[in-house]
Amino acid sequence: MIQPLKRRHCAGCRRGPLPLLVLEQSAPRCLDCADLGHLVFLARGDTALTRRSREASTLSAVVVRFDRRHGRYERQGLLVEEEALARAEERCLADAEARRRRRVRDARRRAAQDERFTEAFAEEIRRLFPGCPADRAQAIAAHASVRGSGRVGRSAAGRTLSPEAVTAAVRASVRHTETPYDTLLMDGVPRAEARRRIANGVESVLRGWRLRQVA
Repeated sequence: MIQPLKRRHCAGCRRGPLPLLVLEQSAPRCLDCADLGHLVFLARGDTALTRRSREASTLSAVVVRFDRRHGRYERQGLLVEEEALARAEERCLADAEARRRRRVRDARRRAAQDERFTEAFAEEIRRLFPGCPADRAQAIAAHASVRGSGRVGRSAAGRTLSPEAVTAAVRASVRHTETPYDTLLMDGVPRAEARRRIANGVESVLRGWRLRQVA
């Protein structure tokens, strides 16, 4: 079946202009004259719906249109039986609901995994830094381990809870919270220089957290 670019009329019944036609011995025929009038048009775009409609339809026809820019006929969709299209739509809707339920289950599973990982990260912080307040350790772990954040907790080392990665997360938190590091950056101090200025303060907090047990 062809979507004509020009106004064409059926060589049989003279109806027109035709939105779709089939060429029989170079003469345009409308869907009714070609015995395809009972079919409905399904535009391209939904691969699953197209495949299922074609499988369920006893009779089907590909619809094409000439693309002048590329100099070739390009597929626009499919003519299928209306009943076949309805059955295919029902199957796709059922699949969509199944996918939705699976996404919900996956989201819950990931949330549970994230919760367990954050708790393990917090426990490792408390082991390495017994003087770190429990709520602070939890906050550092939650920030560092956000899925998809690219933070140290989601690095390869972070996922294995390596001491280096955990310490890096704690150091970053101290840098931003216990020192004027962010203010220095906002004042235009280069990052390397700002880090140099607050380095002693960061290490002082870390030493205290390593050695002092908070009641």
